[in-house]
This record gives sequence, structure tokens and C-alpha cells, in this order.
Amino acid sequence: MAVRSPTFLSLFCGCGGFDQGFHNAGFRSLGAFDIDEAALAVYRKNLPYEATACDLATVTFSRISGCDVVVAGPPCQGFSTIGKRRVKDPRNNLLVTAAEQAVRISPRAIILENVAGAIAGTHARYWRKASLILRSGGYQVQELLCRADEMGLAQIRKRVLLVAWKTRFRGDIELPQCKGGTLRDAIFPLTASLPNHFPKYLDAATHSGRIAKRIQPGQKLSNVRVSERSVHTWEIPEVFGTTNAEERRVLTALIHRRRQKRVRDFGDGDPVSARSLAYYLGRPVARVLKALVLKGYLRCDERGYELTHTFNGKYRRLTWDAPAPTVDTKYGDPRYFLHPDEDRAFSVREAARIQGFSDAFEFSGNEKHQYLMIANAVPPPLADTIASYLSRTILQ
Repeated sequence: MAVRSPTFLSLFCGCGGFDQGFHNAGFRSLGAFDIDEAALAVYRKNLPYEATACDLATVTFSRISGCDVVVAGPPCQGFSTIGKRRVKDPRNNLLVTAAEQAVRISPRAIILENVAGAIAGTHARYWRKASLILRSGGYQVQELLCRADEMGLAQIRKRVLLVAWKTRFRGDIELPQCKGGTLRDAIFPLTASLPNHFPKYLDAATHSGRIAKRIQPGQKLSNVRVSERSVHTWEIPEVFGTTNAEERRVLTALIHRRRQKRVRDFGDGDPVSARSLAYYLGRPVARVLKALVLKGYLRCDERGYELTHTFNGKYRRLTWDAPAPTVDTKYGDPRYFLHPDEDRAFSVREAARIQGFSDAFEFSGNEKHQYLMIANAVPPPLADTIASYLSRTILQ
């Protein structure tokens, strides 16, 4: 007698990272749904399943007989700490919608996935509501925090899962762990013939090209920290203008002082008064401060003096022998991420490899959207680990 393959249904499927992992683990899809037509085009190109365009906030599912698992990765933008993180972002409620739709379908197990920010602060109310909906539907529920670099991926990526089940399984879920690799393991070697690999090199004569030349592996352009990892704008005079030794001492003092003398309860630091800086350095600084304002390194208002560039890290050059940072939508922008050896950002294929997509998985459409699809996807190897665990434990 043939053994029936376990089945799954995918909500907010995107380009298919979650689904690719479940497919690799031997599951069979009963359907995939998302509102993004471009992502669905990539899904259909790479996976042998039907994918339907719909607004999951407006349709209503009913019970689907024979569905073993519902997986859902609703939008994370409202929860992410790298975005505006608005509590009332309408996309946040899609996490609750995913739980409601999954309970209506009534599978044996449900997996909801999102960024770690979904369980932090006031935003956690959506996560708690989703958990309550699952419990009210008769499911046992467990929350898991997953680190991609501890589950075989060459990427530092934290995600939270709500795992719910209605089976005979009792006890705690313990997903297997496997030490991930390095950026070198993920993207080296690459050949020019691979799909979606079109490196775009910076022009050495442009500001970005000149900045990139000054950034070594493991470093970033950052004025708000003092360390070997931070390259300050005044260390790149060919782009930002020259400074003398005394001006650089004042700028360094301001970096320290803006974080020591806090006034606000938000932000990385506060403007610093000329008196505070003079006291800190033990000498008058008014003339130097005026010169730095004229040169564009400082700005001044009624609160005091502040750096004109207060971002904590642009032009971040990654290193070969460590995991990559979380793949996000900016991996194709050299102002945010630089290749370890070359003065360029990462190609779509490189970003996809770091996310665990195979080279056979091809992306299409607007290139900016391709990076968005990859960043929003559940890494297929992580999904494979989850699916394999479900198959041999919870669904038994």
C-alpha cells in the first residue's frame, strides 16, 4: 500500500520559501495564496503547485479535509525593528488573520512565522491574540525562537514561530540544531552563468565608490561609534572634506558626550552644548565648533551641537569567515551592504544563496522586488527542518 504524503496549505506564501522547504521534506501542497502577483509568478515558475492571488484579509476559508498543516508567514514590516515599527500598522493584524484562517481550515498542525519583533513590547498584543485564537480552536500551542545560524544557515536571522497541533503528540517541541556556515560557505564560488547573478560594480570616481575603497571587511561608515569597526566621515576627506587634528578631537569627544548626557528617552544620542564639550575636553571649543558647522560635519540648534550623519552603519562590508547579517531588502544597495572583496553590493543570486535557495530557484520581475521577495521569504532549509520534524513527531 502506498504511503500518503503529508499535505500542507500555504497562506501569505510569497515567492515560496516556506513551500520549497515543505516540498523538499516530502509534503504535498493543497494550495498557496498571496496578494503579490509578482511573487506568485516566481512561485509558479519554481514549484509544481497551484498558487492563487487573493487578499487573505477579505476571503474566508472553510474546513479542508485531509489538510495536515497550514503554514503562514504574514507580513513582518510593522513588527521589524529595522522599519518604522508602528503599532497600528494595518499589516500587523494580518498575523491575527492568519491564525483565524488557519483555525477555519482545521488542519492537524499550524505554523505561524514572523520576525522576533512580533513578540516585543506593545506589538506583542497581536502575537498573544493569535496564540489565543489557536488555543480557543482546540490546539496545543508552543512558541519557538529560531536562529538561522544555529539551524544550518550562514546568516544571523532570528524568527519566532507559533506551532499549534491537534494530535497525540505530547511534550515540548525541540527542533534539531546544526551550526551554520560562513558567508564564504554560502556564496563561494559563483559563476557568471548562474541565473540572477549580475554584479554591479561601483564607479571609483563617484562618492559611493570612494567611500567603499575606505571600508575594510568588518567595517562600516559610522559616526556614532568609536572602534576599529567604525570609519568616520572625517576619515574620508576626498568625499566629506578635510579636517585638522583639533577638529577631529572635538568630533570624537562629541561622539562620547552625545550618549553620556541624555535628555530624550529615544534615539541614539542627544545634541551636546558647547559648555559640556569644553568641560569634557578642558579647553574652549566655540571656534572649532563653528568651523565644523561650516564644513558640514555638525549642525546646531537651540539644544546644542549634533553630528550631521548619525546613522549607525552604512556601507557595511561583510567578512568571508562569519555568518552574514539578516538578509533584508537592502542587500542589493551598496550604501548598506558591501561584498567582502569587491566594491559592490550583493547580486540577487548571492542574497538567495544566503537565504538558502538553491541555484535552480530562479527569480524574475523588477530587480528591487526580487530582493524584497528573498528578504521576506522563510529560508527553505529552515522550513525543511520544521517540516521534517513535524512529519516524524507531531503528525505521527
